[in-house]
Amino acid sequence: MILFFDKIRSFRPLFLVFLVALIFYPLHASAHAYSASYTNITMDEKKTEVVFTLDTLSIFELIPKLDANKNWVLEKSEIKKERHHLEELITEGLTLDVDNKEQTPTVEKMELVKKQNKEFLSVTMTFPAFAPGETVVFNDGFYFNDTATNYVNLISASYRGETSEAVLQGSERTWTMLLTEVQQEQQSGAGSSVQPDKGGAGTGAAAKPVEKSATSSWFSFFKLGMLHILTGYDHLLFLFALLLRKQTFKQYAAIVTSFTIAHSITLSLAVLGVITLPSRFVEAVIAFSICYVALENIFRKEIRHRWSITFVFGLIHGLGFASILKEMAIPKSHLAVALVNFNLGIEFVQLSIVLLLLPLLAYLFKLKSSRKIVTYGSYAIVAMGAIWLVQRVFM
Repeated sequence: MILFFDKIRSFRPLFLVFLVALIFYPLHASAHAYSASYTNITMDEKKTEVVFTLDTLSIFELIPKLDANKNWVLEKSEIKKERHHLEELITEGLTLDVDNKEQTPTVEKMELVKKQNKEFLSVTMTFPAFAPGETVVFNDGFYFNDTATNYVNLISASYRGETSEAVLQGSERTWTMLLTEVQQEQQSGAGSSVQPDKGGAGTGAAAKPVEKSATSSWFSFFKLGMLHILTGYDHLLFLFALLLRKQTFKQYAAIVTSFTIAHSITLSLAVLGVITLPSRFVEAVIAFSICYVALENIFRKEIRHRWSITFVFGLIHGLGFASILKEMAIPKSHLAVALVNFNLGIEFVQLSIVLLLLPLLAYLFKLKSSRKIVTYGSYAIVAMGAIWLVQRVFM
């Protein structure tokens, strides 16, 4: 009996930290604390359709009075009641110009959709048809004056079978497309040369959107990968928990390498559509991985072969990384560049964090109280992971 109560007392710090974290941690907080929107632009001979999809938490930030019952859930009745304000928000936040003339949209419908277990508001708008030779400029003004925002807009545009993608974030909120004719060969006899077709839209020549953004497409996806890991607090906490316990440099290198290889594999397979798992399951396992590693820090006398469990959990974390790219529906012809640079952005931030942490941890391990600091720090990590786990399983 005495032994039993001794074991209970050993868990007391964990329960205290968990209780404090539960009191001060907001119930609706997300482990991926950024505002994400998706814009699909479809242009044909009859009209231009723009489907803009924004997460509902961002909607509540932009129109606080919309959530009348304060339950952090956007309901159909709230959309109906505040439709005018929602239309005003969307049409003023987004503009579409053609040859420097702003176009007036018609809002066709609003509906709630679910993406990766999160609620989004999808708004469908129509504009007049655009013709080859015209310059189309899309502007996104959401959160533009908020310097601390992590807002990102992922754009996919198509015109007569040709597609293009872009990522708008930070201060770069303008995307320009020049609709140009595809040149056709017209031979009129021996020795004739190829002449450009200047006949306009009626010639039957296909047109394609050419990106003229200030930032190249590859760098946009590189920055998106950086943003995704920087705002992926669960991934960062998992990485920190892996490094917190004292190990050799060789062990640290093996951990970072195995995590990189593992999440790169499943990130690629998930975006390619080879692997699909329910997002609720993926997010729950990610939270569990944080708890597991932190508990190892507390109760294992010696840490060995941590690279193996890191690889297993890294496979699941890769599926979490893939969620934002999967929603863009990037064509396979463009997917390789987007995927490689997105992953490079993740790796750049991850490696930078590790290089910053290792000297600090080396100093920590020299302190007499280092073991206590590691133990209580791990208790705090367990508490945070447990809260996320409860949220993702039951809420």
